[in-house]
Amino acid sequence: QVQLVESGGGVVHPGGSLRLSCSVSGTILSIDAVEWYRQGPGKQRELVAIITSRSTKYAEFVKARITISRDNAKNTTYLQMDSLKPYDTAVYYCNAHISTPGTPPIHDEYWGQGTQVTVST
Repeated sequence: QVQLVESGGGVVHPGGSLRLSCSVSGTILSIDAVEWYRQGPGKQRELVAIITSRSTKYAEFVKARITISRDNAKNTTYLQMDSLKPYDTAVYYCNAHISTPGTPPIHDEYWGQGTQVTVST
């Protein structure tokens, strides 16, 4: 059974940094892509960043402040967030597109439970 666990959220002051982690466990063939989303209070969920084996992409509102990366050996994706601002306050979710054993292989997407990031004075 595949599971995603996010961690690394917390409370920081404006200008501070956090590194979120999204760890995948279970029997898998590959992690094809990982997306980070966020949902602020009273707002819709929005895409923050995407990483595949070939590329990374960022939402305009986080460019130059956020870096997405992955450690394939650990099946973990990271979201390094710097120069945090109050409007970055949200629950951050990772969504992984994963291939699991099957004939043919099974492609599905999995969501984590979310991790709270609060930026406040």
